[in-house]
This record gives sequence, C-alpha cells and structure tokens, in this order.
Amino acid sequence: MTDTVTIRRALLSVSDKTGLVDLGKALAGKGVELVSTGGTAKALRDAGLDVKDISELTGFPEMMDGRVKTLHPKVHGGLLAVRDNAEHVASMNEHAIGAIDLVVVNLYPFVQTVAKGGTREEIIENIDIGGPSMVRSAAKNHDFVAIVTDPADYAIVANGETTLAQRRKFAAKAYALTAAYDGAISQWFATVDQGETFPETIAITGARVSELRYGENPHQAAALYIPHGAKEKGLAQAVQVQGKELSYNNYNDADAALELLAEFKDAEPTVVIVKHANPCGVATAATLVEAYEAAFKCDSVSAFGGIIAVNRPLDGPTAEAISGIFTEVVVAPDANDDAKAVFAKKKNLRLLLIGEIPDAKRGGLIAKPIAGGLLVQNRDNGAISLDDLKVVTQRQPSEQELKDALFAWTVAKHVKSNAIVYAKEGVTAGIGAGQMNRRDSSRIAAAKAAEAAETHGFAETRTKGSAVASDAFFPFADGLLAAVEAGATMVIQPGGSMRDDEVIKAADEAGLAMVFTGMRHFRH
Repeated sequence: MTDTVTIRRALLSVSDKTGLVDLGKALAGKGVELVSTGGTAKALRDAGLDVKDISELTGFPEMMDGRVKTLHPKVHGGLLAVRDNAEHVASMNEHAIGAIDLVVVNLYPFVQTVAKGGTREEIIENIDIGGPSMVRSAAKNHDFVAIVTDPADYAIVANGETTLAQRRKFAAKAYALTAAYDGAISQWFATVDQGETFPETIAITGARVSELRYGENPHQAAALYIPHGAKEKGLAQAVQVQGKELSYNNYNDADAALELLAEFKDAEPTVVIVKHANPCGVATAATLVEAYEAAFKCDSVSAFGGIIAVNRPLDGPTAEAISGIFTEVVVAPDANDDAKAVFAKKKNLRLLLIGEIPDAKRGGLIAKPIAGGLLVQNRDNGAISLDDLKVVTQRQPSEQELKDALFAWTVAKHVKSNAIVYAKEGVTAGIGAGQMNRRDSSRIAAAKAAEAAETHGFAETRTKGSAVASDAFFPFADGLLAAVEAGATMVIQPGGSMRDDEVIKAADEAGLAMVFTGMRHFRH
C-alpha cells in the first residue's frame, strides 16, 4: 500500500451531472482512462471526451432498462482487489480484470422522487442498486481506490492522484451517504408503503449544519443537524441577519418559542417571550408593539435575556421596544429595514428570519434518548375547539371567559409540567412552570402576577377575573382553591381525576365556571 495513488482509470456514473464535464476534462488531461455508463457517458462524449462504455469493460451490454450494467466481476473485481496481495493480482491477471482507481458516483434521486409525490412505480425505479454497490466496494478498498460521491469534492481528485488521508475521508463520506440513502428507503417502505407508525427498525440520519460553540453547558460539545428528507422548515433553515453564533441553548429556547408561536400562526399580532424553554409572557393585540409590551409586563424579570418570537414581520417600533432590555434572540417571519436598523445597534442580538411559521398541527415523531434505549412518540399536535369543551359546573362560562380559557390552554400546552397559566383578554397574567405539584404552580403563577401588578402599576393583579388553565387534571381541590385565591373566575383542565366530583364541588362553591377538555398536555 502506498500513500499516494495515481489515477489511471476512473469510473463515472452520476445522476447529478453538476461539475461532471469539468472533472472529466481535468482527468483526461492527466491521461486518465474514463469509463462510464448511459447518460453520464453521453454527457462526457458531447463535451468531446473519449469515453469507454461500461459494456466494453464488462463484455456485457447494459440490460433490463439499465437495471443491470455495473454489477459485474470486471467492475467489482477492479474495485475490491487488494493491489499488494499476490493472490488478488493473480486473479485479476487470470480474468483480465483491470484496476479502477477512482469511482465517481451519486445516486438515483429517491428522496427527491418521494418529495415531489412520485407514483409507487416511479419511487421503486429510483432505488439505486448498482450505484450503492460500487460506492461500498470502492469505499471498502480505500487503501487503493478513491470514491467520490459529492461534486464539491471533484476539485480534490482533478489533479489525477489521491492521498490515503483523502481516500479515508471519501470512504467515511460514502458510507454516510449509503446509510442515509438506505435509511430513507427503509423508512418509506415502513411508514408510507406499509403504513407503520413505529417500524421494527427506525433509521434516523441527518446532515451536520454546524458545530456549536458548546452544548447545554460549556463542558459539553454540540452540533446542529438537519434530518435527511425533512419537509418542514424552521430554525435550522432560518437566515441569521446579525448577531453572535447561536448556542445550543439559543436553538433550544428559540424552538420552544417558535413551537408556541405556531399555535398563533393565523391569529392577530402575537408575541411570545421564552426563558429556559418556558414561556414567561404571551400576548395578542391590535399591533405587534402592543402585543410585545403586554407580553413583557407579564414577567419582566424573566424576560431579561430571553427569546422573543413574533408572528408578523418585525417593524421599527416593535424593534425599539424590544431593544429596551437585553434579548438573546428574536425570531420573526421577516423584518423591515427600520427594524434591522434598530437591531444593528445591538451587535450581540441574533435576528432570525424564518420565512413561513411552521404548522402547529403537523405530524412527525419525537425521539428522546434514555439509558440503553430510545423513546419515540408522535408530536403533541393535539388541539381543541369550543365544540370540544364540556361544561361541568353549575355556572356557564361567558363568551369572554371561554376565549380566555382557550388562550390559556394553548399556552399551557407549551409550559413544562406541572403547568398553570392565568390569562385575560389575550394576555398571560401569570405562568407557573415545572413544579412537582399543581398547587405550587398555581401559587407561583399568582405570585408572578402580583409582582407584575406592583412593578407596572396595575390597578389590580391581572389574575382577577382571569381564566386559569392546567395542563393535566387537578388531583385535589387545593390547586383549584389556589386559583380561586388569585381571583380566577374560569377554569379549563382535562378532567379525568378520581376526585373530579370533589374538584367540581369546590368550583361550584366558589362560583367558578369550569370546562373539561378531555385532553392532557404533559411536557417534560
């Protein structure tokens, strides 16, 4: 084995012809014999290059609509032979197998065919067989053979030789390609063709976008990946207009903000403020700046250093208001020049433009590693409407109370459990997150509302006359009574507790209206 291998024969068979002709000319200029197939050979010949058809090499014609052309000992023998193994060399000589030093392959566009809605027949025909076989053979024998699967790497081999380090890197890249390709095929068969939600084998592959500064903590490493074949767009595809490189926590918190914002995709101007993946203020108003000011006043202490997401293109006045305190990240569909000019003065603030807000009701799976395994579940895309609510108290809720209840419920879905959210007239009044019991979450939310009233000079705490949402049922009446103490007049919760009757009785005695949703929204 030598470090540097001179390329004497190259086999080129590509679906994506980007850069093909330039590579062919460069290799031919170095005296490399070009062997090719079908459309690739035609493209090279049309450029005036001398090309040997694969059928000349194998002694067999391409057949069966091109399904069989490179699956032959004279191809794979030329790829897999260990050049410094005397027995291998003897076999090559005995069977007139010539060495192949470079393989340039990219695969049939299976994922693209699925994405564009191809028929089952079209999808099956775009499962490449010969390509992956050559890729794997060449990659296995990387001590002697270079496998190039990415047009971005053509320049590396255009000089007519490769080093061992280059060939090892090409091999790693090639096996990643075939793994992702086979993963996409297996998942299509399982989920689309066979209709399985949780197939016996799950393949999760992705392309690295960037390595991040660090993970959740400085001693942890982290990177951002985009799943292969992903249809939805979001933060990973966002345009960063300005600011420092995003951290792991920035992405995590911004995603929490965007997921909640998606619930208000088609609503009036809405602003979501998130800190440590929990919303600390959400508001809908006539204008974006009014929505921001209302959301900020819900918990102005937690909003410092937070993440803000808006469902309208960002304007100058809203940007000015946001600039009043330190903010890590702002996520928006777009931003006008006035907003960009305001934020330009805040060099560390990251502005992310996402284009279209994701659909809150989209499907998909969520995976969570555990010790020795992987938990997989459907996304929580559950939603309720007025028609889904069951009034369980003697007092019927008013129209405004129902609106407030649905608003609070929507926010509570995105708060870490145990979650309690008070809301009134399109604004969160207090949010209690992540407590080990529901009573404490109720009290914390009420305490935050009282602090906000004192800080911002409200005539009374905004929990007075509010609706309160609980992400899961009240197992005891104490959590409900804490909401009564805060001044709530309306309760929305899933119901389903063994003590529902006790909780309903407490609500009736307090004069509350209460509805059951029949749906729980735990978030851990």
